[in-house]
Amino acid sequence: MPDPVQILGTRFWNPVLLAAGTCGFGQEVSGVVDLEQLGGLVTKSVTLEPRKGNRAPRVTEFGAGMLNSIGLANPGAHAVRHEKLPWLARNLTRCQVLVSVAGHRTDEYHRVVEILDDADGFAAFELNLSCPNDTARGGLPFALDPEAVTEVVAGCRTRTERPLVVKLAPNDPVLPETARRAQEAGADGFTLVNTLPGRILNHRGTPVLGAGQGGVSGPALRPVGVQAVASVRAAVGLPILGVGGILNTDHALEYLHAGASLVQMGTVTFASPRQPEKVARELSRSGWPRAAVRARAASASLSSQRKAAG
Repeated sequence: MPDPVQILGTRFWNPVLLAAGTCGFGQEVSGVVDLEQLGGLVTKSVTLEPRKGNRAPRVTEFGAGMLNSIGLANPGAHAVRHEKLPWLARNLTRCQVLVSVAGHRTDEYHRVVEILDDADGFAAFELNLSCPNDTARGGLPFALDPEAVTEVVAGCRTRTERPLVVKLAPNDPVLPETARRAQEAGADGFTLVNTLPGRILNHRGTPVLGAGQGGVSGPALRPVGVQAVASVRAAVGLPILGVGGILNTDHALEYLHAGASLVQMGTVTFASPRQPEKVARELSRSGWPRAAVRARAASASLSSQRKAAG
């Protein structure tokens, strides 16, 4: 049997989740993926109004990963409340759901939370403050604006008692400080990290993606994500969900050893949709998280003995 993970006031059947933007709202992949074998999923980012997304082409591959510029395409908060969340509530009993929230302005985050807060079908909000291909703010995500981070998180905190998981940016030069600021504003945890801004040009020197820039995901992002988890873990004590370039169980363990409580898998599912299920099974056989708890307890005990001896 898998070892459940109890964080954010929620019992996760195992530490493996599907990342936002890669599994729709669950129903889209339910014919291929056994969602109940996973710890959870994060929905596509939900905005106040429906969005069609960026110009095509929206996705391209390169040697070390993928570049996407979907542009937060989604049906809008009201459609999610009345159409998407009811399906999740009816069909998922063990797989926990986090609803990703996004917006062009701080008040849009607040309105989405208000619209969805008392609906069934999900356990927590993930505040997407770091999307690199939403250009309405001139290319600067909320996560790189300290005042905006505080305003979004604090406003959402007053509107819901559900856990707030804040998704931060990999290119934040003061990431631990941003995490501390978000914690002070009312965050309950963090998702680290979002995609990294990137651009690929064709042989004519023009962008391959219709929107120009996009978000780098896949193997190239993993060392960045693991470093982000380690740096924030050293600064704050809140739960962390690690994401970025996880292709297999060893990659998941990198994040877990760096300090993540859960991991999210995304890009790999485009090539191998059931890979997250395999990783969840292998983590269970490895004894995670029991083995990690024992190792950390032993480390803490040794540290205490050394201090006492000193």
